[in-house]
Amino acid sequence: MGQDYVVPPLEALWWADDMAAFAKGNKGVWKWTAMIMVPDWITKPMVKAAVKAVSQKKENSKLAELRQETLKEGKSVQILHIGPYDKEGPMLITMHNEFMPANGLIFNGKHHEIYLSDPRKVAPVKLRTLVRQPVKKAK
Repeated sequence: MGQDYVVPPLEALWWADDMAAFAKGNKGVWKWTAMIMVPDWITKPMVKAAVKAVSQKKENSKLAELRQETLKEGKSVQILHIGPYDKEGPMLITMHNEFMPANGLIFNGKHHEIYLSDPRKVAPVKLRTLVRQPVKKAK
């Protein structure tokens, strides 16, 4: 198509009915959506055709859940976490229970992580993850 495109880092939205489940590490109640940013020139029909082509080569029941959406996140608080994913809890407690209230902020969307490191190539203690929480002013 005459277009250059480098695949950016994997991202994910995480949520639970009780957001404290993240800080507690209660993974059984977590819900998630994995994401890969695509350029504007990738259209929904192109994604649909790609899913169809892949499904003809390999059966995967999750392919039907693949979709293209626009994420409009808005104002967020963000921190760079360095280390294993399972060690984010204390940082989340500080973000949710100290920083946000101290700045008059409340939750306004799903927890968002951007995985800057490839866990297949980087030691867990060196993993870099942008941890982002959409917020709005408390009333």
